[in-house]
Amino acid sequence: MSFVRDLLVELTGTTDYASAVDDDTDLAASGIDSGDLVRLVLLVEQRLGVEITADDMENLHTIGDYERFLAEKAPAGTVGGA
Repeated sequence: MSFVRDLLVELTGTTDYASAVDDDTDLAASGIDSGDLVRLVLLVEQRLGVEITADDMENLHTIGDYERFLAEKAPAGTVGGA
């Protein structure tokens, strides 16, 4: 599972949601609530030390968006295989 999917499991308390959502599925439209989306951003920032600005958030809609963003912004070796 990817780092973002692992965080979604932590947030939802089950693997069901994280396993069912494709990398290109809009998270907000797929049934996750807005509070969990905010908590997802906070967990990413906390765990990886990566700042996600409001402008960044406008472009983060899917698991794939988060993974690409983190591949560019996160310190080397902190994301892959988590």
